[in-house]
Amino acid sequence: MFDALERHPRADLLLLDLNLPGAYGFSALAHLRGSHPELPVIVVSAMDEPHIVRQALAFGAQGFVSKCVDAAAIGRDVLAVLRGETVRPPAFGGAAEPLVDAAALAVAQRMALLTPQQFRVFGMLCSGMLNKQIGYDLNITEATVKAHMTAILRKLGTVNRTQAVLLAGHLVLDASELKPPPDGMQ
Repeated sequence: MFDALERHPRADLLLLDLNLPGAYGFSALAHLRGSHPELPVIVVSAMDEPHIVRQALAFGAQGFVSKCVDAAAIGRDVLAVLRGETVRPPAFGGAAEPLVDAAALAVAQRMALLTPQQFRVFGMLCSGMLNKQIGYDLNITEATVKAHMTAILRKLGTVNRTQAVLLAGHLVLDASELKPPPDGMQ
C-alpha cells in the first residue's frame, strides 16, 4: 500500500482494507493519518460492527463502507467522500461522535510518527520476526534494522520490542495476530 502511494503521490482517495498483510487492524490507518494527512481514506471491511466503524472514524477515516453493500452504494460513498462528506454504513444510522479508547487513540497518534520503512519494520516485528529476518526480507543490513528499531521504540515510547508489540494490541482486531518476540531475542 505504501509503495503504491509513493508511486502515485497525487492519489485522490485510498480504499483501505483492515486485513492487509503486515498491517495490524487500525495500525495502517493510524500510520496513514501521519504520513498522508490530506489523503481521504475509506475503510472497506466485512467487519462492520458499530465499534469497528466508530474506531475507524475516530482514527481518521473519512468513511467506512461495508463489503456487504452493492457496487452502486460503494460508488455513491466514494463520491460523497470526494465531496468532503463522511460516510457510514446505513445500519450505523446517525450515531453520535465516534468513541474510542483513549489509550488506543494515543497509540494511533504515536504510530502516525513512523516513517513508511519504520512501519514496515514494525509490521514485521509484530509478526514475530527477528532483526536478521527483517533485514533479509527488506534487503537491508541488520545494523539498519537495529537503527529503525531504536527509532520505532523511541517514537512509540517503549523500551523494548515486546512492549512495542503489546502496544500494537490497542489497534488490532484480533490479538492473536501479534507475536511478541521471545525475551532477549533480536
